[in-house]
Amino acid sequence: MKRAALAASALSLMSLTTLTACGGDTDADAAADKPQPTASPAKQVTPAERLAKLVITKADVPGLDVKSPSEPDDTYVFAKSPDDVTVDKPVCAPLAHAMNQLAVGSPVTDLTRHVPQSDRFTYITLMLYSAPGKAESAFSGLSKGVDARGDGFTAKAKGSTVYDSVTAEKPVARAGEESLAFRATTTFRGITHTMHTQAVHKGDVVAVYFSVNGTAMIQDRPGDAKLPAAVVKAQNAKLG
Repeated sequence: MKRAALAASALSLMSLTTLTACGGDTDADAAADKPQPTASPAKQVTPAERLAKLVITKADVPGLDVKSPSEPDDTYVFAKSPDDVTVDKPVCAPLAHAMNQLAVGSPVTDLTRHVPQSDRFTYITLMLYSAPGKAESAFSGLSKGVDARGDGFTAKAKGSTVYDSVTAEKPVARAGEESLAFRATTTFRGITHTMHTQAVHKGDVVAVYFSVNGTAMIQDRPGDAKLPAAVVKAQNAKLG
């Protein structure tokens, strides 16, 4: 029975082939002549989705954790927007924004992650700029702020932070088209604390890394939170 069925199938296929060879349009030929639907366009990646792919995860820094900052109590928020911040030296405004995980310049979107360690918190803020020259302008603002640092500055929003000094220093790891780094000191309860910041400009993205030793502040002891090289290098690598 199986042989008979196979034979019948073969005969049917042969007859169809013969008819096609003799001429006349088959259904397949007619379909080929009809306009074919074009492939649907690929889904456009949103700016937020792009930054989410660029930022590091736990897999990029073995042994460390990478978290999305939880929504803090309004009581402890220095500022929710750059517009909330006033600075006695306007040229230093980008520095105040960078050290408070606020957008620098006018990015179309930004994203922040933090890496907690026993002696410091390191924040990573990625900013994506849509218009040509906007990323360069934002980075230039940071550079000018560092160059004009003088004897520090004061930033006010919900409370006031006095940065006693701002000093340029060598970046932990250079990347992209431009890199810069600086350390800033502030006095809390009569004790000096040193914080470190680095910025990287890569294409239409600016990344800012910032480290602070919050534990030292709580324990009323001096703190000097250096940027962890593993975190900076891992994020630099993700920027491409």
